[in-house]
Amino acid sequence: MIRLTRLNDRPIVVHVDQIQFVEETPDTLVTLVNHDRILVRESVDEVVRRAVEFLRTVRSFAP
Repeated sequence: MIRLTRLNDRPIVVHVDQIQFVEETPDTLVTLVNHDRILVRESVDEVVRRAVEFLRTVRSFAP
């Protein structure tokens, strides 16, 4: 899971597996697999960086 910030400065935690895609519209829009959409303050690059970091951490604990 990754921590992001909504445009109203409220934090949100998103499960990486639920992210369908991320785009700049110009705000960063995260679309989930259930088609919910979340506008966040982080850039697309930052969302990707956090997702990759999370996945690396999870895989490092896998047998």
